[in-house]
Amino acid sequence: MELTTVWFLIVGVLLIGYFVLDGFDFGVGISLPFLGKDDTDRRVLINTIGPVWDLNETWLIVAGASLFAAFPEWYATMFSGFYLALLLILVALILRGVSFEYRHQGKGQKWTRWFDQFIFWGSVLPPVLWGVAFANLVQGVPIRTVETGGWIYEGTLLTLLNPYGLLGGICMLLLVFNHGLVFVSLKTVGEIRDRARALAKKVGIATIVVGAAFLVWTIIMHMGSDTILLIVVCAAIAAVALIAAWVANAAGREGWAFAGNAVAIAFALLAIFMALFPNLMHSSLGAAESMSIEGAASSQKTLELMTWVAAICLPLVLAYQAWTYWIFRKRLSREMIPAAAH
Repeated sequence: MELTTVWFLIVGVLLIGYFVLDGFDFGVGISLPFLGKDDTDRRVLINTIGPVWDLNETWLIVAGASLFAAFPEWYATMFSGFYLALLLILVALILRGVSFEYRHQGKGQKWTRWFDQFIFWGSVLPPVLWGVAFANLVQGVPIRTVETGGWIYEGTLLTLLNPYGLLGGICMLLLVFNHGLVFVSLKTVGEIRDRARALAKKVGIATIVVGAAFLVWTIIMHMGSDTILLIVVCAAIAAVALIAAWVANAAGREGWAFAGNAVAIAFALLAIFMALFPNLMHSSLGAAESMSIEGAASSQKTLELMTWVAAICLPLVLAYQAWTYWIFRKRLSREMIPAAAH
């Protein structure tokens, strides 16, 4: 297998890791107004992800750095063309991170409510925009080659807000919301756990319906492509895992439900990457304008050096993250929140 293909897969794995791990962070943030009956409930919800949310976001940083180093043309074209959407994601992530750190400063209820709103909207906006972006990469965006080399994006933010793109955004939002609710039920006890399981049943049904519609649309769009079999297999695994997760949640098996949701997100994204392959960006202006993996990749020497670095560092990162989750594996309850906490 060529190193260009290897790094296409590595970037894909890093992005999958980000959406699986930071995905439940987003879901917990979205759940605040639905599960948080009072400030103590909201403190419990935030504390479920308190030790790990910033560690989960490092997957996005590593994925972005790998994309920049391995596929600079992809990085340049996508970040310049999607700059407004990516700026909104960045602002939302900053507001969410700041809110986790400052909402408990005890400046009064109005202060706390403002930061709770930042956490909520900072958790809603990124998955929606990420879903829209990935859906448009699969569908095709108006990019063309330029004489000086590289590609240029000729659309706007509104170009991305088409029916398929919006469906992708809604699908991603529901996936992470459902993922977060199951995580809350896995990490808490008592009434919060019961409310999270009950809400996950309802959200899970909507997620299955919307997810099925998005995957079927994706399959129909790429009928006849060289990777259609892989797309269908990945989509089928994602669908089965999502349904199995709903059944497990209904049966009170939160661990299995969480694992099922993680598999569903992973294989749904794999289906998207298989729909992209062997391109990085499909062009709606014609197949000849599409960005291929080989055309956007760095030099062979750069990819070789990056491969050695990844082989050494990635296992260490995975081991450290696994250790962190093990240390903070205990379930939380309202009784663990001090009465004076804000």
